[in-house]
Amino acid sequence: MAKSIKSGLKKSGYLIPLVLISYFVYIHFFHDAENNQTKGAAIAPEFTLKDLDGNIHSLSDYSGSGVVVNFWATYCPPCQKEMPTIEKAYQEFQDQGIEVLAINVGEPALFVHSFISKNNVSFPILLDRDEQVSKTYGVLNLPITLFIKDGEIMEEINGELTEQTLRDNMEKMITK
Repeated sequence: MAKSIKSGLKKSGYLIPLVLISYFVYIHFFHDAENNQTKGAAIAPEFTLKDLDGNIHSLSDYSGSGVVVNFWATYCPPCQKEMPTIEKAYQEFQDQGIEVLAINVGEPALFVHSFISKNNVSFPILLDRDEQVSKTYGVLNLPITLFIKDGEIMEEINGELTEQTLRDNMEKMITK
C-alpha cells in the first residue's frame, strides 16, 4: 500500500509541472492568438513620458504618423545590437512619416544618456523610470518593438530586430 502511494505521488510530481507548462503554452501562444483574431488589431494605450532633455512626449503627439515604439535597456545585449539598425532606418524613413520612440525601461537617466551619446542616437529616448508604461504594454522581456499606425498596433516583435523586419514594417506604415 505504501509503495503504491509513493508511486502515485511520484507520478503526480511529474504531472503537475507538465500541466502547468501546458497551460502556460496555451495561454501565452494560442489563447492570445485566438483573441487577436477575433478582436482585430489591438489599440495602443496612450502614454506620456519625458525624454532625456525633460521634454514631454505622448503617443497621441504622433497621430497621423507611423510610430515605432522600442522598449529597451542599456544592459540588454540585443537592445545594444539593434540600436544602430534602428538609427539607420530612422534616418531613412523619418521624412516619410515614420517616427521612432525608444522607451528605456527603469534605468537612471545618467546610464541612458551615456549610452545614447556613445551610439549617436538621434530619435527621442523616453524614460519609463517607474516602468508603468512597460507594464501597461505587458513588456516582460527586452527588447520589444511595436509598429503603431492610426493608434493600432500593427505588429509586435519580441527580441532583437533584423534590419529586414524593421524595414518591412516601416514600409507598411508609410503615410501616403
